[in-house]
Amino acid sequence: MKYNFDEMTDRRNTDSVKWENDSIEAEYGDRNLLPLWIADMDFVCAKPIVDALLERSRHGIYGYTQAGNKFYDAVINWNKKRHGLSIEREWLVFVPGIVPAIKYAIESFTERGDGIVVQSPVFEPFSRAIANAGCEVVNNSLKVDDGFYTMDYEDLREKTKDPGVKLMILCSPHNPVGRVWTSGELEKAGRICLENGVKMIVDEIHSDIIMKGNRHVPFAGLPDEMSQNAIVCVSPSKTFNLAGMQAGNLIIKDRSLRSAYMETLERHSIGWTNPFATASFVAAYNEGGEWFGQVMEYLEANVDFMEAFIRERMPDVGLRRPQGTYLAWLDFGKHAKTNSELEDLMRRDAGVALDEGHLFGPGGEGFVRVNFACPRQVLGDCLARMEKAVHGKNKRV
Repeated sequence: MKYNFDEMTDRRNTDSVKWENDSIEAEYGDRNLLPLWIADMDFVCAKPIVDALLERSRHGIYGYTQAGNKFYDAVINWNKKRHGLSIEREWLVFVPGIVPAIKYAIESFTERGDGIVVQSPVFEPFSRAIANAGCEVVNNSLKVDDGFYTMDYEDLREKTKDPGVKLMILCSPHNPVGRVWTSGELEKAGRICLENGVKMIVDEIHSDIIMKGNRHVPFAGLPDEMSQNAIVCVSPSKTFNLAGMQAGNLIIKDRSLRSAYMETLERHSIGWTNPFATASFVAAYNEGGEWFGQVMEYLEANVDFMEAFIRERMPDVGLRRPQGTYLAWLDFGKHAKTNSELEDLMRRDAGVALDEGHLFGPGGEGFVRVNFACPRQVLGDCLARMEKAVHGKNKRV
């Protein structure tokens, strides 16, 4: 089946966090902005997913639901086919979304006051979850050279030597900078944490969204001494646009870590799912490959479009092509010297709702994150508004 990702689907009046005017106003103070912020796609899901949900809805009974064998087999088969990763059924733990899963991992393996390493600029909910647990953010900032980000291993080694540091949260691929880490990079970070007794949470929610010329390396596929020191977070929610289903899986190879984590879930009465999550996930993993292949081609073309637009019409805006994710990390540092200037440029002058870089922590100043998983018409509108704003042609008062 040929899918049309240029098709515009109106998401207003569906309680969409991204598109509802009330939601945009609550987040940005202006209900009339063009939203390319929160990380879900503006594409209709694969037909097998829609069909599976319709079939499940016609059953008419929506009682308590567990993640059964079909669910776990779909996860195992997809990861084997897509990433060459062999997963044993007992390693998998169902969770009600990846952000809650990270919160439960922090609760499982730290006490109040402990330090947790993050690599800023990075997905803001990591720091929020750390603070909410009464722990301390320990920042191992990424290094950047001409827009290309790498890990600072010397700094990581020094910070993990602190006996008060108990966890590291690694984003792989990295949100928002778009790096797909190599096996060498992952092993080096994993070895440093292992040597210093620091457990790892590895967020791989974007692991299927990999651009041509790059390859995702599953952390669970690294040598056992490192992969058994990790809680790995996976989900089809980004891959197949199913974030609203609020479900995912953890890969926890080590029995003792898995038992400790499951005790935390039990304390919070977490275990069952909902019938539509299981139906959609099984259909996605088993029958969504054709849709996914086409959406990746479209995303690659969106990056091409964005690169050409910026090169020709906003050459002083920095863009390093993302290796993974459908998120672009644009440097507007030459046009905005402060966070408030950047917000005014994007919200007041361009009329767009984006995630400003300072939200991602140190190193994010002057940047914006653009979600390009949208019809090209929407992306083009966003870029045109930015162009007018940076050239002073679109000032709104």
